[in-house]
Parts: sequence; structure tokens; C-alpha cells
Amino acid sequence: MQGSGIRMGIYKISRERMVQQQLVAHGISNLRVLDAMRKTPRHLFLPDQALVNRAYDSVPLPIGYGQTISQPYIVALMSQLLESEEGMKVLEVGTGSGYQAAVLSDMGLEVYSVERLRELFERTSKLLLHLKYRSIRLKLADGTHGWPEAGPYERIIVTAGGPSIPRPLVEQLCDGGIMIIPVGKGRRQQELVRVRKSGQDIETETLAPVSFVDLVGSQGGW
Repeated sequence: MQGSGIRMGIYKISRERMVQQQLVAHGISNLRVLDAMRKTPRHLFLPDQALVNRAYDSVPLPIGYGQTISQPYIVALMSQLLESEEGMKVLEVGTGSGYQAAVLSDMGLEVYSVERLRELFERTSKLLLHLKYRSIRLKLADGTHGWPEAGPYERIIVTAGGPSIPRPLVEQLCDGGIMIIPVGKGRRQQELVRVRKSGQDIETETLAPVSFVDLVGSQGGW
């Protein structure tokens, strides 16, 4: 028990260092985002125990099946760019490890998350249930179609990059909704794009260069 307590203390210190050195120092200022990043146990979302000691480093890390858990700054940046308010309904495309969904849940959002890989879906479902994330709902499906039966959504976040913005996701945004999505011809040519929907008008804003795994699906993906 004492050893477990010491480890938890070390992880808490690592999270605070991460927040100050990787997030605050690089422009992350939303208090709900910072509080969630302090709270969410990133190390528990890494299946490879050999990588746990690197959980709070400023790097993406592999989670198996060709997928990664994004570096902390990117998770925080995308969460901040959503401009969300507590209680909002958000769709996440690409559950992966479940870490981004957990951060959004710890921000007070109602999360619907779609994962296309069965192995990741099953593993992450068990983990989120074990960690008692009751405001996260998961679905195994092609994420480029979204989750229309549960929509519309006030916010959408896509954690993989494709050459275009899938039309079904735009259609599932509420009036006044915001979507954050990486778009580009390849992993080395992606830009983070913020989509704002106002009635029938769609406004897109290019924000920053990024590098994500491929968004695979039948609607706008590779």
C-alpha cells in the first residue's frame, strides 16, 4: 500500500509539471482544460507498462494497432479550441486509448465516442468502466459517419486526419456548433481546422500544423 501511495504521489507531481511546463508555458489557459489535465490519470491509458514512466512526457506514445495517444499539449489544445461549456454534448471520432474522452468528461462534458477498431473499442470500454467514467458512451463503427442517432452535437472533435471534412459530421453539428479536425493530404501535411456552423453557413479556420494517424472511413476519410 505504501508503494502504491508513493507512485500516486509521483504521478500527481508529474501531472502538475506537465501542466506547467507543457501547457501553461505554451498558451493553454482554459481553467477547465488545465484542471482536467491535472485530474485525468494519463498513465492508466497506456497498455504497455514499459511506457508508463513516459506517460507525462511531451510525446505521442503507441497504444497498439498502429494507433497512438497524442502528446499532452495536443490533447489540451484541441480541448481548448472546442470553446465548450460544462454540460455540452460532444462527439469524439476516434476513441483510441480513451484518454481524450476522459479529459473531455473531466471537463464536465457529455461524451459520445466512436472507435472503428474492435480491439481498441473492447479494451477502452473495459478501462473507462473500471475508472467509472459514466458520462462517456462508446460505439464500434466507422467514425466518418458520426453517431447520427445520438446527435446533434454542440461540439465534435476528430482525433485522426483525413484529406477532407466528412459531410455527415458537419450535418450532425448543432446550429452554433464547433468541430475540431486535422485535415491534409498526408500525416506531414495536416492542419488543425476549426469548423463553425451557423444555420446553413459553414466557416472554416486553419489553426496549426499537426500530425495524426489516418482517419479511415467511407465518408471523407482515406
